[in-house]
Amino acid sequence: MKRWHFLLLWVSIAAACNNHEPKESPKATSRVQEPSPLVKRLYQSVASYPDSIGLRLLLVNALDSAGDYRPALQQMDSLLRKDSLNFGLWFRKATLQEHTKDTSGALQSYHFAARIYPSPDALLAMANLYAEQKNNKALALCAQVDAMRLGREYTAHTSFISGVYYARTRNASKAIDLFNRCIANDYTYMEAYMEKGFLYFDARKTEEARKVFETATSVRVNYADAWYWLAKCQETQNDRAGAIKSYQTALALDPGITEATAALKKLGVN
Repeated sequence: MKRWHFLLLWVSIAAACNNHEPKESPKATSRVQEPSPLVKRLYQSVASYPDSIGLRLLLVNALDSAGDYRPALQQMDSLLRKDSLNFGLWFRKATLQEHTKDTSGALQSYHFAARIYPSPDALLAMANLYAEQKNNKALALCAQVDAMRLGREYTAHTSFISGVYYARTRNASKAIDLFNRCIANDYTYMEAYMEKGFLYFDARKTEEARKVFETATSVRVNYADAWYWLAKCQETQNDRAGAIKSYQTALALDPGITEATAALKKLGVN
């Protein structure tokens, strides 16, 4: 079960495209399926108006949503061949590369974007990827964003990403301090609660983990992952009734959590 996903602060791609050597796209997996009517119409529109950046980006977004990444990246490369100094296009290509799990390609594209315009969003996107790689470049990028003094929202993001770096490098105490700092700046930052709870759970501090996940479910009652991990804590503590209720809540919110279904079966609930 995926524990964490960083939510990028999206810039306005359409606005960025008005600003001013792309590499060949890496191999990208795509779902093999018949193009949707929307995608077919967009291909036709692009064929009629090949110089329209807006139409191509609409096509890219539709292909991305369909999981058809290879042609989406081909469209981005086509745009970048005509405008290689466009921050928004490099940023969009990087997000597509993230979707294909091409971390090195995404980092390269984010770097191209940041050279054109060092936006905090591009810097944070890079920092996020570096943090997961246990690369201390993440901390330098977060410090660069902090120096911009953009307010509590960005302080929450830099604290969270720095916390992820320390969590991945096994400095749990430092990581928890940073997750607490993140939550102090944005109490709705669910990923920070989750990461903090995972650290306690992995350290077998089940009661502390349970309290964190309970808080998370109270902050956002419809956050399925928090209910799932609360259930795991309750199950570990032999709170069978509580675990069953929390697993069922998680499944009601997200039927795709197959781990919750398996856990309920293990507990004798069909």
